[in-house]
Amino acid sequence: MARFLYSLVFCFLLPVILMRLLLRARKAPAYGERWLERFGIFKAAAAPPAKDQQKDAIWFHTVSVGEFIAAVPLIEQVMAAYPHRPIVITTTTPTGSDQVKKRFASELGKRLTHVYLPYDLPWFLGAFLRRARPQLLIILETELWPNLMHSCQQNGTRVLVANARLSAKSAKGYGKLARLSAQMLDNIDCMAVQNASDGQRFLELGLNAAHMAVTGSIKFDLSIEPALMAQGQAWRERWGSERKVVIVASTHQGEDDIALTAFQSLLEAEPTALLIVVPRHPERFDDVAQLIASRGLQLARRSQLTQGSQRTPLNTHSQVLLVDSMGELMEFLAASDVCIMGGSYVQNGGHNPLEPAALSVPILMGPSQFNFMLICQQLEQAGGLQTVSEEQLAEALLRWLQDDALRMQKGKQAQQVVAANRGAKQKVFALIAQQLAG
Repeated sequence: MARFLYSLVFCFLLPVILMRLLLRARKAPAYGERWLERFGIFKAAAAPPAKDQQKDAIWFHTVSVGEFIAAVPLIEQVMAAYPHRPIVITTTTPTGSDQVKKRFASELGKRLTHVYLPYDLPWFLGAFLRRARPQLLIILETELWPNLMHSCQQNGTRVLVANARLSAKSAKGYGKLARLSAQMLDNIDCMAVQNASDGQRFLELGLNAAHMAVTGSIKFDLSIEPALMAQGQAWRERWGSERKVVIVASTHQGEDDIALTAFQSLLEAEPTALLIVVPRHPERFDDVAQLIASRGLQLARRSQLTQGSQRTPLNTHSQVLLVDSMGELMEFLAASDVCIMGGSYVQNGGHNPLEPAALSVPILMGPSQFNFMLICQQLEQAGGLQTVSEEQLAEALLRWLQDDALRMQKGKQAQQVVAANRGAKQKVFALIAQQLAG
């Protein structure tokens, strides 16, 4: 009954959801494309003959950019280990979709199918499952939908949730729908949680303890390629290798203002400093550009330049570089001295601090960290991350940028936390192999 009522409410809300999608498409046109996929209609790659309905595909669901990037090493390991298996990757956002198409361009249309995840209604999911024929669904983090879990169970598709996390705030939300949450969790075959605290919250909501494993976070298993470091160094040489560079990563509305205020205070002591601004959502790019220009700062936009170009304004006089592109955060982190992590100065729970940490870039964060609470605590205890208020941000930046030895020490401490916690990917892969064998 709980799931029936949920589905009924979802049906009533679907026109509102579609209208919101249309409104988002006004600023980000990609939201207006490929709508049939959101209703479970698509053409699968490597489709078998009609008489062969074997469920042999391995399906990964990664909501957006962050989850997909974290999942790439795991996806690649699974693809190498099971070379004859069809692979399906779903995302929810166009930005996540762009990353899938960019990273696996050579496999798309062959053994790999990429589409948007259908809306969480049984008939859309049924259409999707008939076309995709997955044996196993691997969900990154905690993108849990009641009908998705139920439809997989009815279809004979096993479900593994990798890198699962559940904050106290989210657990309260699930607790308000206790019966629905318990039914959903009962359809999960394996829950690979990041830590015991998250695991306990899932158990309290009704997860079977026999279906849970504590693996740590696969986000520690970042692979830093030499080409990435070389790209970062190339950017530094272009805008002046001796300049102090601050990056504010994955910003939400309101955080750009905070970072610009702190940066303008920093300029009084470090007049040659450069600020790199990386908004989280592409529909905000133009608004952020206007905000930067209104501050009287000399702006360069990533979309208007290429490496080595002579026609662009990016040079030693540029004060702010707006990264109005997707999928390039890591190379700009590699070019930075200090990272201010976005999502932490608004009530969004913060974004992944392990990406700068893996590059030995020390991190400043605001107080909203519930998405990465234990990871932030580990980094802060080691000295590689500092939690500072909006009012303290300029002072903290100045202290770290003017003391090279201190800044390098903190970057090394951050990187050591990443190195000490690697290994979750292999544990999750072993669980995947068990589910496929079962």
